[in-house]
Amino acid sequence: MNVLIIYYSTNGSTKKMARLIARGIENIDGANAILRTVPNNQKNTDDSDPVVINEDLKDCSALLIGSPTHFGNMAAPMKAFIDTTTAEWYNGVLCGKPAGVFTSTSSLHGGQESTLLSMMLPLLHHGMILSGVPYSNKTLNTTKTGGTPYGPSHVSFNGKNDISEDEKEICMSFGERMAKLAKRLDN
Repeated sequence: MNVLIIYYSTNGSTKKMARLIARGIENIDGANAILRTVPNNQKNTDDSDPVVINEDLKDCSALLIGSPTHFGNMAAPMKAFIDTTTAEWYNGVLCGKPAGVFTSTSSLHGGQESTLLSMMLPLLHHGMILSGVPYSNKTLNTTKTGGTPYGPSHVSFNGKNDISEDEKEICMSFGERMAKLAKRLDN
């Protein structure tokens, strides 16, 4: 069972989150985390993970997407990839599969929740089953950094703060949660 994580990262924070979520997925027996990035024509090219292709969507049991917040929305390279998925939408490739979102920002009030919500919209159009971070995750109640019920988040304060222990725990438990959901729905 493959859980596909598609991310875009400009300064490395979203990539770190993707890796933590992948670790959580891999904690669940039979679950594999597949990491992909999106095409980027800007100077901050991240080539450590393969670039996603639409075929990857057919092979996943769940989909997670992550992007830094750009003006309260997902970054253009992530949106550009999503805009290529019309054939998958038309054919119901992702319909009924679990999905989730995650983000990072430079500032505390940089639009994390609006970004997470904006990333959910195309997933709803694809007929996916959205899941976030429930408040039963006690860390969500105590974190002084990132974390929302809509999905994991991180605040870097312009690159000065690395991912906090609370943010790490939220990312890993989110990965575990999504893998368990995918496993349940995959049967």
